[in-house]
Amino acid sequence: MAVSSAFVGCPKLETLLNHHNLSSSSSSTSQTPLGLNGVRAFTRNNRNRRGLIQRARCELSASDSASNAASISALEQLKNSAADRYTKERSSIVVIGLSIHTAPVEMREKLAIPEAEWPRAIGELCGLNHIEEAAVLSTCNRMEIYVLALSQHRGVKEVTEWMSKTSGIPVSEICQHRFLLYNKDATQHIFEVSAGLDSLVLGEGQILAQVKQVVKVGQGVNGFGRNISGLFKHAITVGKRVRTETNIAAGAVSVSSAAVELALMKLPQSSHTSARMLIIGAGKMGKLVIKHLVAKGCTKMVVVNRSEAKVTAIREENPGIEIIYRPLDEVLASAAEADVVFTSTASETPLFLKEHVENLPPGRPEVGGLRLFVDISVPRNVGSCVNEVETARVYNVDDLKEVVAANKEDRMRKAMEAQAIITEESGQFEAWRDSLETVPTIKKLRAYAERIRVAELEKCMSKMGDDINKKTTRAVDDLSRGIVNRFLHGPMQHLRCDGSDSRTLSETLENMHALNRMYGLEKDILEEKLKAMVGQQK
Repeated sequence: MAVSSAFVGCPKLETLLNHHNLSSSSSSTSQTPLGLNGVRAFTRNNRNRRGLIQRARCELSASDSASNAASISALEQLKNSAADRYTKERSSIVVIGLSIHTAPVEMREKLAIPEAEWPRAIGELCGLNHIEEAAVLSTCNRMEIYVLALSQHRGVKEVTEWMSKTSGIPVSEICQHRFLLYNKDATQHIFEVSAGLDSLVLGEGQILAQVKQVVKVGQGVNGFGRNISGLFKHAITVGKRVRTETNIAAGAVSVSSAAVELALMKLPQSSHTSARMLIIGAGKMGKLVIKHLVAKGCTKMVVVNRSEAKVTAIREENPGIEIIYRPLDEVLASAAEADVVFTSTASETPLFLKEHVENLPPGRPEVGGLRLFVDISVPRNVGSCVNEVETARVYNVDDLKEVVAANKEDRMRKAMEAQAIITEESGQFEAWRDSLETVPTIKKLRAYAERIRVAELEKCMSKMGDDINKKTTRAVDDLSRGIVNRFLHGPMQHLRCDGSDSRTLSETLENMHALNRMYGLEKDILEEKLKAMVGQQK
């Protein structure tokens, strides 16, 4: 739908007015009944339309009272044309994602966004025309963008184009591998992710910590708004509850432990305890690799890291285990002495390429003459070209599926128990989000009643004269407040929809629209939304 050139520089106001069908005369006449004669003239006369929209967009920024009055006059025509329709609409929660289930690691690593860049990404996403709120969940197994979108279709298009721009991957290729989820399905998905149901390893705990990190990083970031932050906070609650009330985490393995299992599967069984292990990176993933190697009987290993402090701390946590520290500049020399190399660093460029590995001595006969590289980093630390070296084998996170294929039936039974909890919690979150619909009406109704109370109180005080004492003044003021609060109690109760009673959402929204009509509250609500959107563009 074409939008008037008067909107240049204010794209979110374009969206708002597109929602109102005010951007073309044909859509106004065919989709929505015309209300006021002024609006009919507005849709028939293109010149008048551009002038009106220009005033609605520009005059809101004027500081003098005359300009403010003019802008309100222009807004009145907009509000009268479509106030009822707009205030009944709400934005959609959308997930645009690629995961280990839908996209290869080669694509995921290009899309990956380091944690330090999440605030920047949120800011850029919320700068898109149809995106109000955003969050990024980027792990070794997934890259998912969560947004609150004014328009589902346009929001998805803009986010996909943004992903293409930041990663260098063509939009068409992203579309082949992405998945899209909306509203309740999006809620269900993040709850399953947080509970470990969508992980390669069912019930693994690291993903819950990563969801928590999204909230931690998002705090105070403009764009990590009420809907998206509420979604992620509720997802943390769901993840904790599932792990507490089910045994889904019992015996569950992490990506790190699956990496250890994979390495042992590829080694001769006789070499399981004697194989020379090298771990590159002493972060969370590397630390877990060491933990699981120790559990499998490994008593000696080499750890390469930028600093020795983390390696020293790991050594203190594993008394009796020989853990040798090597600096990062000795990584190739350390790899030459290793049978298995685990990599788990945040490096955005490969540590090992074909030219590095082909000059290393061949693997020992005791381990089959091969050197194994188990890369659990995204972006990858080991280039796929290393597989071209005859004496080397490279495995990445996508290869861990082989490890977790066992005990599928048992995992499915645990997942069914968790799904019951997720279904319940999804209903509670939707009820909370639905309740947000009535918040503007609640505020406006209370403000309306307060204006009447103050006006009538002033009349009463003027009639009682100047010699009235403070005690009497306070008593009359308290009386007026009590009457208003008693009067508002019933309507307020019928505007709340938090899942605590049998009232349905449709009943609550019906009550909201009835009060809006009776007291003329919708016009004020729409005016606030219009002004807020214009303010975001300044």
